Amino acid sequence: MTSYKILAISGSLRADSHNTALLRAAQKFNSGLDIEIYDGLRDIPPYDMDLDNPQNRPAAVAELRRRVDEVDGLLIATPEFNYSIPGVLKNAIDWVSTDWTKSEGLPLLHKPVAIMGAAPTNFGSVRAQLALRQVFVWTESDVVVKPEVIAFRSHERFDEEGNLIDETTIGLIEGLLEALAKKIERAKQ
Repeated sequence: MTSYKILAISGSLRADSHNTALLRAAQKFNSGLDIEIYDGLRDIPPYDMDLDNPQNRPAAVAELRRRVDEVDGLLIATPEFNYSIPGVLKNAIDWVSTDWTKSEGLPLLHKPVAIMGAAPTNFGSVRAQLALRQVFVWTESDVVVKPEVIAFRSHERFDEEGNLIDETTIGLIEGLLEALAKKIERAKQ
């Protein structure tokens, strides 16, 4: 597998997040992708269209946009809150999805994206992933369809140090990353 640069974003701010742990597992169990976990989600302010232009964007937003624009693909791990994606994740996507001045491009346009998620419930993050896929329809991002990585009953899939120990989930993550790499390869042709 060619080494592509991937920005990994966890939709959870929790220190012991299973979604962030999924991203660490992706770093460990992949075949050559350069996966960097983004840790600035907490710094992104609420979306404000009045500030959404190159001159007025908050520094944390400008940095996120730059990083999304520079990578070959995104890997997002989302928990499920109230049958949907967390507000902090949606907020960050809102900031990265625009170009009101028509001068800088759309960082998410045709960007290859892989989605996964973990939650302690029996349905995991199924509905959150569906909601996230709907968001990426609007941004015209190129989302990996299969395999789906839904770590339901996530507390049973990690050891006490937060390491993913479930072989099925590890295999699904490996498949998801292979599919993401293939999408990136096709996008570069």
